[in-house]
Amino acid sequence: MNVHATTNHTPAERALIDQFETSLPGLPGDATVAARRTRAFDTLRKGLPTRKVEAWHYTDLRRLLASVPSPDAKAGAAALAPLLEGSTILSVANGKAAPLADHIEGVALTTMRDRLMAGEAVDGLQPATADDAVGALNSAFVSDGFRLSVAAGAVIDRPIEFQNLQAGGQSHARFAVSVGAGARATIVERQTGSGEALVSSVSEIDVGDDAEITWLIVQEQPDTVTQLGQINATIGKNAKLTVFFMNTGGKLVRQELRIVAAGEGCEFKLRGVNLLAGSTHCDVTMVLDHDAYGATSTETVRNVITDRAHGVFQGQIRVDREAQKTDAKMACNTLLLSDEGQFSTKPELEIFADDVACGHGATVTEIERQHLFYLMARGVPEKLARGLLVKAFVAEVIEELDDDAVVEALVAKLDAWFVEHG
Repeated sequence: MNVHATTNHTPAERALIDQFETSLPGLPGDATVAARRTRAFDTLRKGLPTRKVEAWHYTDLRRLLASVPSPDAKAGAAALAPLLEGSTILSVANGKAAPLADHIEGVALTTMRDRLMAGEAVDGLQPATADDAVGALNSAFVSDGFRLSVAAGAVIDRPIEFQNLQAGGQSHARFAVSVGAGARATIVERQTGSGEALVSSVSEIDVGDDAEITWLIVQEQPDTVTQLGQINATIGKNAKLTVFFMNTGGKLVRQELRIVAAGEGCEFKLRGVNLLAGSTHCDVTMVLDHDAYGATSTETVRNVITDRAHGVFQGQIRVDREAQKTDAKMACNTLLLSDEGQFSTKPELEIFADDVACGHGATVTEIERQHLFYLMARGVPEKLARGLLVKAFVAEVIEELDDDAVVEALVAKLDAWFVEHG
């Protein structure tokens, strides 16, 4: 792993090493699973990634992760009311899954703990790449989560909500979803809590041919939490995957998306909102591989930065030689509302096919003075006018989601953030 190789560990690195050695005997799984965990953690023993690692250039994890709280076996967090009314809730509290919900028609469900104990999840316990610190950390410490399999042709009417909750200490969860051909479902992923914590969450999504999945991520941790998340998704032939994320909290946040458009004619949509205040550092990093003929993708990320917050968006689209007729477009737009706020963006295209339509763009700006003047000239107070303009900038992305209940729930989250930070 191309990271900061040194024997002079930081306090956070030393704490992780000590905690892994102490925790390993009590983590679920047999000797084979323990060996995989150890191999994954060995990539971190050399040190956490620094700016010298290209994928972590804007997020110096070794410097930013100043301390690591100890796991707290007594900590517990109660399940939340669902984001979408009527959802089936599957919660993990401080790394422990709640009892399985009632049977969901068309869905097979098991806990990750049971799979680890049976040795069934061992193949996934490894980092995806040499610089995959999030995957390595989660593979080493993951204790529970859920595996969900949607039957071919099933239409899941009620949303399914994964909740990764913490009440201090640490929480390491994993969610695996396999969607059969032609199936339809909406999945919500909540990352939240109330304590000082280190949280990691890895989600694995396999979207079968002709299936349609909407995946919503709402991250609203307090400003005492390091939140490290990752999604690994593969999209089949003529399938559609829409991912929407909203980051509104956390002290140090890294959300990775590793997407493979593997099937001919498949479609991937990414829509995202970062609402960053205080001294939050939030990094969204996406790698999208177009590997098949005629696939399409669009990515739109909107960011609002205030106080001393620092946001990052890294988006890389790679088009394979066989992926002719690819249509891929990516945009990242940012509003800076304070002089101390920062946003770093790095869009990338790596194209090996010769018959494609690909493009990217990024903007960083302040509130348009002419728009502000227009509202104020019509009697709207300045503070209210600013709020209306900022909310309109963000809500435009939310309203692209073709579900009134989803839009209403996300706009409510948006309004709550503005009440606190507007």
